[in-house]
Amino acid sequence: MRRSVIAVAAAIGSASLVLSGCSKAEDNGDSGTKAAGADAATKGVVNASTEKGGTVTYAMSDVPDSFDPGNTYYGYMWNFGRLYARSLMTYKPGAGTAGSELVPDLAESAGVPSDGGKTWTYKLREGLVYEDGTPIKSADVKYAVERSNFARDTLSLGPNYFQNYLEGGDKYEGPYKDKSDKGLESIQTPDDRTIVFKLNQPFQEFDYLAAMLQTAPVPKAKDTGVEYEKKIISSGSYKFESYEQGKQAVLVRNDKWDEKTDPLRKQYPDKIVVKLKQNPETIDKDIQSGAIIADLAGTGVQASTQAQVLKSEDAKAATDNTYGGRLVYMAINTKVKPFDKVECRKAVQYAVDKVSVQTAMGGPVRGDIATTVTPPDVTGYEKADAYASEGNKGDVAKAKEQLKACGEETIKTNITARSDRPGEVDAATAIVDSLKKVGIEASIKQYPSGKYFTDYAGVQKFTEDNNVGLMMMQWGADWPSGYGFLNNILNGAAIGASGNTNLSYVDNKEINDLLNKSIQTEDKAEREKLYTQIDQKAMDEAVIVPLTYFKVLLYRSPHATNVVSSAAFSGQYDYLNLGTTKK
Repeated sequence: MRRSVIAVAAAIGSASLVLSGCSKAEDNGDSGTKAAGADAATKGVVNASTEKGGTVTYAMSDVPDSFDPGNTYYGYMWNFGRLYARSLMTYKPGAGTAGSELVPDLAESAGVPSDGGKTWTYKLREGLVYEDGTPIKSADVKYAVERSNFARDTLSLGPNYFQNYLEGGDKYEGPYKDKSDKGLESIQTPDDRTIVFKLNQPFQEFDYLAAMLQTAPVPKAKDTGVEYEKKIISSGSYKFESYEQGKQAVLVRNDKWDEKTDPLRKQYPDKIVVKLKQNPETIDKDIQSGAIIADLAGTGVQASTQAQVLKSEDAKAATDNTYGGRLVYMAINTKVKPFDKVECRKAVQYAVDKVSVQTAMGGPVRGDIATTVTPPDVTGYEKADAYASEGNKGDVAKAKEQLKACGEETIKTNITARSDRPGEVDAATAIVDSLKKVGIEASIKQYPSGKYFTDYAGVQKFTEDNNVGLMMMQWGADWPSGYGFLNNILNGAAIGASGNTNLSYVDNKEINDLLNKSIQTEDKAEREKLYTQIDQKAMDEAVIVPLTYFKVLLYRSPHATNVVSSAAFSGQYDYLNLGTTKK
C-alpha cells in the first residue's frame, strides 16, 4: 500500500533477515555503518545484524499520550509499545507492504471466525509469562480489553472498537464500576488459554482489532487505572527499569521473556532509553551523529534539516522517503456555528491554497497535494477533487459564493495546531492567510500534542466554549484498510467526552450506515467500493479539508542496525528489533 518516492540507490537483503538473524552488519565498531542508499529501508533491511548489546536511544520533542498499551492512540506508541506489551496478533517486521502482514503474537494462530464473522476465537501460546514469572492467562487479555474500552472516563486515549462491536458493549460500565466482578459476558474465557469474542454484528477484519495493544494482557491485581503507565507489567521482551514523567523512560531486557514463545522479538540491545521534551532540531543532529537511533514520533526530519540533507548526496543516501498512509488535513467543527452549515464548510474548502500549505510543510518531499480523505496507499482510494481550483491554489470567487449562500459575509473563528509540530503551525499560518482573502478571520491557538485530544481539540465542550471551528490534524490508518482509516475520524459512534479523533464531530447517518455495512461485507472488492462511497460522502458534506498525502523523510542513524520502514506504522522504522553498533 505504501509506495517509495525516491529511487532506490542500492540493493539490500530480504526483510526476513530481521526475523531469521542470518546476517550481520558490515561494521560493528564505533565508526558506525555506511549509508545503504536513499530509500533502502523501504525495500529491505538495512544493516541487518544479530549482534547484541549497547543502548538504543530514542528522543521526542514532547511526551507520548501514554505508555499504557491500553490508553494510547499514537501510531508510534503502537509501534514502540510492542517491546513491552504483546497483543494477540501483530505485524510481521518487514519493509513497506511486507510490514503490513498480520501474524500471531500471543495467539498460536489467527482468529478462528464462526457465526458468519460474529464470533472470533483465539488460543494463547503455551508458556507465556509476565516479567515477574506469573503465567499470562486469557482472563488477563479479557480484562485488558475491558479496561481500555469500557472505562472511558478513566482511560479515554485509545480507540473504542471493542466497545462498539462487542455484544452488550453499549451497556457494560467497565471493570472499575462492575460490582459483579464477572466482566463483559461477550468476552468468554472457557480456560486459561482460550478467549472468545462475541460481536453484535459480523466484523470481517477482526484480526486487525486483535493486533491492537488493547489486547496486551493486564493482570487485574496490578492495574492502577490511569497510573498504570508508571508501573507497567511487561509481557514483552523488555520491561521498564524507570520512568520519569516528562523526562525519560528506561527499558531493560525482560529476563523472564522466552524466545521459544516468541518468533518475532530478538532482544538485541541491552537497554532502551527514551528522552522526552527534546528540541526537534537537536534530535535531528543527534540522529545524524549517531547519538540517538530515532525520533520516537517518526514524523521525519525538521524543515531546516531537510534542506541540508537533500543538498548532499552522501546525506541523502541515508534517508528514507515514502508515503506514510496518512492524511494531513484540517477538520471543520460541525458543532461550532456557522460551520454547522454545509455552505460555510464549503467556503473553507474553496478558500484554502493547498500549494502554500504544501510549501509550509516542506514541499513535495513531505507530501503530495490531497483532494480526498483516503490517501492513495489505503484501500478505497479513488482519484477525485470535489473542490477543484486552478493549480490547487484556491478559488476566492467560489469561496465567497458559498459564504453568501451560508448567509455570512465574514466569519471569526479559531484554528488549533500542535505547538511542538512546527510544520503543522506553519501550515495553519498559510491557511489563515488564505481564509483572510475571502472574509474568514482565523486566529491560531497552539496546544501540546500530548494533550491535544484529551484537553483541547478532542473535547467538544472545549471547542464550543472557545469558538474552535477549525483544527489541524494528521491521521494514519488504524489498520491498512479503508475502514481502519476512515472509521474513527468519520463515525459518529467514535465521539466521546474527550480523546476524540473525529475532530469534525460529524455524526452523519449515511456515513455511519456505510461504515457499518462495509465491515460486515465479506467480499473484499465490495468492501473497497463502499470505502470509496464513504470518502465521497464525507467530501460532499465538506467536513474535512484534505491538505497533503503525507510523506515522511526519515534519516537513518549511522549506528542503527536492523532498520526497516514499515507500512504498518505509517512508514516509521519498525522499533521491534532495532539495534546499535555502538557498544
